[in-house]
Parts: sequence; structure tokens; C-alpha cells
Amino acid sequence: MGRKDASTSRTPVDQYRKQIGKQDYKKTRPMLRATRLKAEAKKAALGVKEVALVLAAILVFLLAFYAFFYLNVSNEVDLDLDPDEN
Repeated sequence: MGRKDASTSRTPVDQYRKQIGKQDYKKTRPMLRATRLKAEAKKAALGVKEVALVLAAILVFLLAFYAFFYLNVSNEVDLDLDPDEN
């Protein structure tokens, strides 16, 4: 009697899990493999946010690099010009 009472007092979550397990059992092996591969690909794929952040970081680095050399070259050119050379 203890077993019968324990089995009838299942929680709704356990019943739902059992129902899902029965449905998954009906699926074929290639179908399950395709579902698993699709889920793994979705998890491993880079999102748009990550790509945008990487591109923005590269752009900021290049702009800083360009500004550094632009300011150094422009200062050196200004010092080399003498108004008395003409």
C-alpha cells in the first residue's frame, strides 16, 4: 500500500517530466541529434553584440593610434618651419 500511495501523490512537475520523457522517446535518433546540434550551435554562436563590441574596440584603438601619430607629426612640422627662410 505504501507504493500505491506514493505513486498517486506525484507532483505536477514529476508528471510533466514523465510526459516529456515519453514524447522524447518517440523521436527518432537523427531527429534528436539534429536538435542537439542546433542547440549547441546556438549556444556557441557569436551574437551581434559581441561582434559590435569587438569592432568598436578595434576602431577606438585605430583612432587613438592615428591621433597619436598625427599630433606628433604635426608638432614636428610646425617646429621645422622658419618664417625667415623666404
